[in-house]
Amino acid sequence: MEKDFYVLGIESSCDETAAAIIKNGTEIVSNVVASQIESHKRFGGVVPEIASRHHVENVTLVIEEALTKAGLQPTDLDAVCVTEGPGLVGALLIGINAAKAFAFAHQLPLIGTHHIAGHIYANHLVQPMEFPLLALVVSGGHTELVLMKEHGSFELIGETRDDAAGEAYDKVARVLNISYPGGPKIDQMAHESDGAVNFPRVWLEADSYDFSFSGLKSAVINYQHNVIQRGEEVNPHHVAKGFQDSVVEVLTAKTLRAAKEYQVKQVIAAGGVAANKGLRASLEKVFKEEGIPFYVPPLPLCTDNAAMIAAAGTEMFKSGVRSDWSLNGRPGMELVSWNRK
Repeated sequence: MEKDFYVLGIESSCDETAAAIIKNGTEIVSNVVASQIESHKRFGGVVPEIASRHHVENVTLVIEEALTKAGLQPTDLDAVCVTEGPGLVGALLIGINAAKAFAFAHQLPLIGTHHIAGHIYANHLVQPMEFPLLALVVSGGHTELVLMKEHGSFELIGETRDDAAGEAYDKVARVLNISYPGGPKIDQMAHESDGAVNFPRVWLEADSYDFSFSGLKSAVINYQHNVIQRGEEVNPHHVAKGFQDSVVEVLTAKTLRAAKEYQVKQVIAAGGVAANKGLRASLEKVFKEEGIPFYVPPLPLCTDNAAMIAAAGTEMFKSGVRSDWSLNGRPGMELVSWNRK
């Protein structure tokens, strides 16, 4: 019988300090996340310097806790994976240097991992991937459609031209005086609403799989200003519902069209906005009607975590990918295939 394979993952790209241990690439043994939401809430968003300081305070603690919860020693591990990018450069460097120190001290292979690849591979922790597959990645900084023909193969077929979906949620939340993080609260308000403002849908060119949410954000701002100027009261629930309906309809329609065109065997959603109840329900409904298998991770695996980094890193390790001690933070890192056969 083959020996079980254990990988330590470390994630620090933004405002979550996380460490996890994955067994054989698909089984979560431990998954520890130290959130910074309360520290950033009063600023209305993530402050990079504060995030970095918290990572310094927490990174050793979360690694130790991940090992303790797993009941493992460093000598039981086979590799260390860490988010190389994209993200806040200061935050990335904390995790990377912790991973390098740990890997060097225990003579373990080191693997720099792409944050978005991690989000995609969060699905691999709950459901085997079947290729070709289409991944809809929706987060605070990314809105992308990614075609995968095999493990480690990423073809970007659509992306946002301006604001990402999560970014638009946060900006609209500020307009509605909703405290950070605004996305989950807008989702909740949309579900509680008994009406909706009719905001535009931005489709771009007829054959395009790209997205644009900046105009929608501006439409929300203009609507609110016009209502106030008329001396009327803005119904924030109706605004939240109208905004979310527009975002969800465009994301769903373009994902469905791409899935049909590329004849994929599976569609997955990934990223923090994949936790949105309205989006999950819409995608589940249309793909069930079309008979195309659709999967989305449980909520804790949608937001930033280290289990997803370890899952992607395990596949990289199996493909022969290794990093050397010059590994550095890459805030603008592009999603590039590691499997180029």
